[in-house]
Amino acid sequence: MLKRGYVGVFHRMSPEHLHRYVAEFEGRHNNRDQGTADQMAAMVRGAEGRRLRYRDLTNHDHGEHATAV
Repeated sequence: MLKRGYVGVFHRMSPEHLHRYVAEFEGRHNNRDQGTADQMAAMVRGAEGRRLRYRDLTNHDHGEHATAV
């Protein structure tokens, strides 16, 4: 399933974030018997009270630009 996702969806997986890809496909596999509405409801319940900002994910500070010297 992970290989299919690599070929069909992501096309490139960063080794740094590989655990995130594995966790996503693990969740898909574990919830495959649920209907779509139940899967979405579980996803929303799991995201409540959590926040993942792009800056925190990538460790980039987009407010500052590097200047050439």
